[in-house]
Amino acid sequence: MEHAHEQQHEHEQHQGHHAHHHATPGGKVTWATAARATLHCLTGCAIGEVLGMVIGTALGWGNAPTMVLAIALAFFFGYAFTLRAVRSAGLDFRTAIRVALAADTLSITVMEVIDNGVLLLWPGAMDAMLSDALFWTALGIAFAVAFAVTTPVNKWMIGRGKGHAVVHQYHH
Repeated sequence: MEHAHEQQHEHEQHQGHHAHHHATPGGKVTWATAARATLHCLTGCAIGEVLGMVIGTALGWGNAPTMVLAIALAFFFGYAFTLRAVRSAGLDFRTAIRVALAADTLSITVMEVIDNGVLLLWPGAMDAMLSDALFWTALGIAFAVAFAVTTPVNKWMIGRGKGHAVVHQYHH
């Protein structure tokens, strides 16, 4: 009996958690909610970018083609994370793609412009090798700056029922 009560309490807390973090158009969105959405975006972007840089470096490509591959893979993995989440919520593939595109396009674009901009402006960062501390330091700082700039964008979008607010309509 006590176990059933604990489960009900956990369910109520979980429901409250979702009610607190879901936004409606014009609704109040917490910075924590925006930060979680941005971290989700950053995770996909980071995986794609690092993989692109590793592949480009391994193939002996120059900076431009390596950056193009890294950005393409950042979008791919960013969308894939959202696609996986909404597909697991039961959406058909076509609808899930539309949701992922609506949820992530602006966020990933801002993230990519900022973090790649930091890398382009950082002296020596584009020529640093994967084994160089400069490479990882510049990349880490670039991601941090991108996170700081993208979080307010996501907060604004979620507050208007856009971006990750679209994902939360389907994924619980």
